Amino acid sequence: MERRIRVLIAKPGLDGHDRGAKVVARALRDAGMEVIYTGLRQTPEMIVSAALQEDVDAIGLSILSGAHLHYFREVKRLLDEQNASDILLFGGGIIPDEDIPKLQEIGVARAFGPGTPTQEIVDFLKQAVPQRWSAQQDR
Repeated sequence: MERRIRVLIAKPGLDGHDRGAKVVARALRDAGMEVIYTGLRQTPEMIVSAALQEDVDAIGLSILSGAHLHYFREVKRLLDEQNASDILLFGGGIIPDEDIPKLQEIGVARAFGPGTPTQEIVDFLKQAVPQRWSAQQDR
C-alpha cells in the first residue's frame, strides 16, 4: 500500500481570511493527500503541536497579514526544538518577492503567491515529500 502524504494547513495570527487556505486544503485532499486544517488564529505553538500530534509530512502556512517572516521563523524554530526539522515547511499568501530568499534562509521549502494554480502546489508536494522520505531512509 502506498503511503499518503499528510499535510497540515494553518492560518497563524489574527488574519481572518481563510478562503485561500481552504482552497489549497481541498485541492490537496482531492489529489489524494490527507489534510488537517487547523482553522483560524493559530499560534506557532499550536501549529507545531498539531503537526506533531498528527504526524504530518508537511506544514503549509497561509499568511496574508504581512507577518510571514515572523510566523515562518517561529514555526521553524519550534520544529527544530522538537527535533522535527524533517517536516517540510511551505506556505503562501501575500509575500513580497524580496522576502522569498529570507524565507529560504529560514528553511521554508517554497512560498506560493496569489494566483498560483493549486496543481502547482500539489505537484510540488508530490515531488518534495517523497524526496524527504528517501533522504530519511538513507540516514
